[in-house]
Amino acid sequence: MDGKIDIFTILFLVIAVVIILKLRSVLGRKTGDEEARIERYRAQERARAAAAQTSADKVVALPRRERPEAPGETQVASTAADAEARVRAFAAADPVLAENLVAIHRVDRTFDPEHFLKGARQAYEMIVTAFAEGNRKTLKNLLSRDVFEGFSSAIGDRESRGEQIDQSFVGINRTDILEAELKDGLAQVTVKFVSELISATRDRAGVVVAGDPKRIKEVIDIWTFAREVASRDPNWKLVATQAPN
Repeated sequence: MDGKIDIFTILFLVIAVVIILKLRSVLGRKTGDEEARIERYRAQERARAAAAQTSADKVVALPRRERPEAPGETQVASTAADAEARVRAFAAADPVLAENLVAIHRVDRTFDPEHFLKGARQAYEMIVTAFAEGNRKTLKNLLSRDVFEGFSSAIGDRESRGEQIDQSFVGINRTDILEAELKDGLAQVTVKFVSELISATRDRAGVVVAGDPKRIKEVIDIWTFAREVASRDPNWKLVATQAPN
């Protein structure tokens, strides 16, 4: 250089100095907001630490079991024992009947005497009504083959004479389980029904030849129901009828 100062060099130096001063004013000076953000961050950290400690304080250590226990093992055993006790209590006055009912329950846990009698009453009304109406289709679903053949034959004889039965089912006054038996996988329960019916048989001309259409009559039936305990079909069928002694 010849000792002269280049105007452009001076200009660049001035610009550089200005830029440096601006950067220092922005980057090197705290505005107060940074400190606020840092304080908020520290406060949040302290809050999280306190919450974690509180959560840890609420944890309760459970005692270890000496041996593993199957889920619900005690409850299942208790429920089975209670059910068997209810079956036995149903026939407490007749120890032999109670033992036989329990024997059925042990191979068929769904069997309950009270529930059975409820179904037996429904079946009794359906069978008595279907027989009076000559409804073989309904009877076939509720009776064993031998009993169905006997009922169907009686209906056929009545039809051959041109007779019809007018019947009103009043209700069942009482049902009692008389006997129960489990033999070769076949459960049998004998029930005594005491019911009330209004029944009259009319000939072809409509004349009453049996019964009384205006009188309620007490009827006693002793029926035996049976079911294969291994069968998936839960329904019991009428397998025998007998007259009361």
